[in-house]
Amino acid sequence: MARPLRIDVKGGFYHVMGRGLERRSIFGDDKDRRRWLERLGELPSRFGVVVHGYVLMDNHYHLLVETPQANLSQAVQWLNVSYSVGFNRRHQRVGPLFAGRFKAKLVEADSALLEVSRYIHLNVVRRRAYGLGKAAQPNRRQGIGDAPAPVQVAERLRALRGYGWSSYRSYLGIGASPDWLECRRVRAMVGGRTQAEQRRNYRDYVEQAVREGLPEDQWQRMERAVVIGGGEFVERMRKLVHGERLEQPEMRWFGGQRDFARVKQVVERIKGEPWSAFAERYGDWGRDLGLWLGRRHGAMTLKELAQEAGLSNYRGVGTVIKNFERRLHDDPTVRGAAHEAVKLMTCET
Repeated sequence: MARPLRIDVKGGFYHVMGRGLERRSIFGDDKDRRRWLERLGELPSRFGVVVHGYVLMDNHYHLLVETPQANLSQAVQWLNVSYSVGFNRRHQRVGPLFAGRFKAKLVEADSALLEVSRYIHLNVVRRRAYGLGKAAQPNRRQGIGDAPAPVQVAERLRALRGYGWSSYRSYLGIGASPDWLECRRVRAMVGGRTQAEQRRNYRDYVEQAVREGLPEDQWQRMERAVVIGGGEFVERMRKLVHGERLEQPEMRWFGGQRDFARVKQVVERIKGEPWSAFAERYGDWGRDLGLWLGRRHGAMTLKELAQEAGLSNYRGVGTVIKNFERRLHDDPTVRGAAHEAVKLMTCET
């Protein structure tokens, strides 16, 4: 049986997900949810794990945790097993509750922690009922379709802020917060001199995506990546990975990540012409897409990208990538091309 990839490090941050067997519900009622949160609240005292965020859905859960002692597997296995035993006893059932081993993605604190916390909290409203399900994704990533009506936005915000089985309310200072939940580290990343300002800024950061929709390439990054962070961080973590690809298929995600030839192939396929035809063309976004792809969704340093793209000053590559990201936001054509490039890199590597 294939095993999820594990990269246990001291001081690591992880996005953890556990899903019910055959996508069945793992919570029968609110009493079950309270019991699960009680178990979660024991992780800091039992294992020294810091809990930075969580959300409970019907058939799965998400966590954002920190492991000062590099013991993620031990902690989450205890959480799942102890909860499953109580659930089976209470509901008079036998057999596994969760679908195999939990999934865990290592997160770079400085570049991705805030983004992952938003992803976790937005699971509450990323559903068809709120116009944010998978059926709406093609139009959103192409920048087409009607903007959500004020009534629909209000429904999304009401559901997000009112959901009782998420850490989002604690982040906003709504109601009591468990003493085992650490909100300050992530919340401070949005800026603000006081806690009240940080709460407002975090709310605005998360809820902008509720009003406008999170760019699809960011959702793909959260869901498909094994390590979430910049290229240099991914490369450092790659060196810690050991195992067999047949036994741990996720190792293939690391394979070829630094191969700029692969990046060129993807961009050439999207552009419909060879790299040499557009790389030096004034105003063309093809080369910049390749640099962005190699940096954001690969594991390449700025120096490596400059060398591969034939640029003399690697410091300018960072500026090129930032300018391309602004173009992504403003140009539906470029945004659609970037989405397709990420899909090709992720699915065909």
